[in-house]
Amino acid sequence: MIESLSYPKAMKLLLDQGLPLSTAALLRDAGIDTIHVGAIEMSEAEDAEIIQRARKEGRVVATLDADFHALLALGGAVSPSVIRIRIERLRAQAFTDLLLVVIAECEDDLEQGSAITVEPSRIRIRRLPLL
Repeated sequence: MIESLSYPKAMKLLLDQGLPLSTAALLRDAGIDTIHVGAIEMSEAEDAEIIQRARKEGRVVATLDADFHALLALGGAVSPSVIRIRIERLRAQAFTDLLLVVIAECEDDLEQGSAITVEPSRIRIRRLPLL
């Protein structure tokens, strides 16, 4: 099923520390430019630093952490887009499959600047800035 989805090859992701490092490699294998904070010596970086890095490089942040959405709201930010995953105990392949689905279904929202929350039964999209 995942192979039949259409997703933008130009999409660039920055994976936060809570996601498996191997997810980055699996996403790269699927054609998505992906880096993990652990691979760029940012595993202990503050969330604001990760947001700045993503904004500078035009990347979407994928995280398990609610703080990213809060930082976007407090700063009135219009970028970067953040995908917050609220599903526990996923392994690398499951994260990869889930992110590919979210990217395919939310491409326009991600390109425009959005805070996306992925729950077991739904995807909630809020456009930036969060007011």
